[in-house]
Amino acid sequence: MTNGQSTYSSSLEPVISLSNLHRIYHLAGEDIHAVNDVTLDVWPQHMTAIVGRSGSGKTTLLNLIAGLDMPTEGQVWVLGRNLGQMNERERLDLRLRRLGFIFQSFGLMPLLTARENVGVPLRMRAMDPHEREDRIDEALEWVGLSDRAHHRPYEMSGGEQQRVAIARALAEGPMLVLADEPTGQLDTRTGRRILDLLRRLVEERGVTLLVVTHDPQVMAEADIVHELQDGMLADTRVKEGVEMPGEELSRVRA
Repeated sequence: MTNGQSTYSSSLEPVISLSNLHRIYHLAGEDIHAVNDVTLDVWPQHMTAIVGRSGSGKTTLLNLIAGLDMPTEGQVWVLGRNLGQMNERERLDLRLRRLGFIFQSFGLMPLLTARENVGVPLRMRAMDPHEREDRIDEALEWVGLSDRAHHRPYEMSGGEQQRVAIARALAEGPMLVLADEPTGQLDTRTGRRILDLLRRLVEERGVTLLVVTHDPQVMAEADIVHELQDGMLADTRVKEGVEMPGEELSRVRA
């Protein structure tokens, strides 16, 4: 990665690379280090989890990676692009065309059907209607909700709503999916089903998945777990049998 216009293409390069990242908020005359000197890489086609207690900086870090907030210091590279060298329109285009998002609260529009919700980002991209409808059909079938396509969120369970959210992310054809507490509003059994779908995104679709979570099930399933404490990277754990490229693997297992 050499400049803000570089293009991510190699499976041997990190999908996300954070370098000496700081985010400081000035509140009532006091500096709050929400993110404090974080350096880490997220590798392709893995499930990576960011964990930590409430207030540890997880959501702030996710917002920085998504380009929804900008760091006070340091650099954020996503899919080969330096977010700090992109303008807001370019960051918006990156989110719309190359990233998928899954939220704790599902993020569905209550008056739209499941089918219409899945199609929202595709309409924003002005995708050809035939391709859009094909993608919607495929995504709903993949999450097992073809028979619920014309139901609205209030007619579906929490697990079904989250499956619609996964279908919406999948239909965009993203290389990277960012998930914020995707099982946070679900019971343990339903959360397990959603987690199985997320794992399939990685294994069957080759998607890189970054999950912010406090759910022990997600932590146990993730290939790599980065733990934050008071805005700082406190620990990195790699699941047994998971391999990552060269130096990074040596560093985190040292």
